[in-house]
Amino acid sequence: MVRKIQMGEGRAGVDAVRGGGAGRAETATAVRYLLQLLEERAPGKSVEVRVPPFGAVQVVQGPQHTRGTPPNVIETDAETWVALATGELGWDEAVASGAVSVSGTRADLSPLLPLRP
Repeated sequence: MVRKIQMGEGRAGVDAVRGGGAGRAETATAVRYLLQLLEERAPGKSVEVRVPPFGAVQVVQGPQHTRGTPPNVIETDAETWVALATGELGWDEAVASGAVSVSGTRADLSPLLPLRP
């Protein structure tokens, strides 16, 4: 079982990343906490959100993915993920700039963001 990140710990990680002075551990906590919030907001298995090397979750109700490469994948780096999840960066802007890679017809998180940690 994956350990649930508590709100205080998660917010501290997010604040550290947003402040620009986060180390690897704080960045990992922030990314995983925000992925956890996304998973709580949009449970499901039809879209895989990847933020290497820190974490990945499957979210959004719909056709369930079980083996191989998922048909709906969203991938980005930690800094971009934190900016998207906190509302500092818009979905369309991130996709258009190439900061977010998307594939599949369901790979759109714009209705779910920002998460407001």
